[in-house]
Amino acid sequence: MPWRRASKVAAIAVVVACTFGVRAQQGVTGKPAPNFSRVALDGKTVRLGDYRGRVVLLNFWATWCAPCQAELPHFAKWQRKYGAQGLQVIAVSMDDAPAAPYALVRKIRPGYPVVMGDDALGTLYGGILGLPVTFLIARDGSVVERVEGETDLITLEMRVAKLLAR
Repeated sequence: MPWRRASKVAAIAVVVACTFGVRAQQGVTGKPAPNFSRVALDGKTVRLGDYRGRVVLLNFWATWCAPCQAELPHFAKWQRKYGAQGLQVIAVSMDDAPAAPYALVRKIRPGYPVVMGDDALGTLYGGILGLPVTFLIARDGSVVERVEGETDLITLEMRVAKLLAR
């Protein structure tokens, strides 16, 4: 059946993107970051617009994505290291239900807000087809970069530091 073949191809594409990584700059790069408001897993409301004046690392992830889980502790370390300089990490879980992300957040205690995402939020950011996807947002609210797939954390940290120095 054609639809089964299409769904298998889509599933393979997601696995490849998550496992091997794909870099792209598309959609919202160079434009103002789409604003959103979501309730974080800790019950507090997160509005992207409230972080204007800060450098935002916006990370779309899921608990079933191994590279995603590997990045989260690094982002927590960066939040502690660069938070006073103006960094704000926000994680958007693309899991279907909050139970698994909530359990992981309780375990690793990242020190930054984690909200639940969905297709509508992903579409605002140019579509989220594979995970992880990370956006760097400058202090003026513009999207500087979109990084898809497993991230070179050393290079990404250097880019964060450069944005903070502006």
